[in-house]
Amino acid sequence: MYCNHCGANIGQSAARCPACGVVVPPIAVQKKLIRPRANRKLGGVCAAFANYFEVDVMIVRLIWLVAVIFGGTGLLAYLIAWIVIPEEPETFLLQPTRTA
Repeated sequence: MYCNHCGANIGQSAARCPACGVVVPPIAVQKKLIRPRANRKLGGVCAAFANYFEVDVMIVRLIWLVAVIFGGTGLLAYLIAWIVIPEEPETFLLQPTRTA
């Protein structure tokens, strides 16, 4: 990361530029609604909403259960969300190849 004022190289977690002392604005991170591959029970829809809104996944699951039992449309909404929300991409660890 570089300082916009003086062009000095600064660390990712720096609040001020070490060269000129100008306050560095925080980097905005865009949240995405994706179904994680870990911490999911059925399709990952509740875990996706819990991650997006930064709440406990059990709270989201309880709200969804209440919507299914009392509202009736919760099951249809879950199925639509399962289809519409993209799944987290797989990550692969590459092993170095050995040559003899």
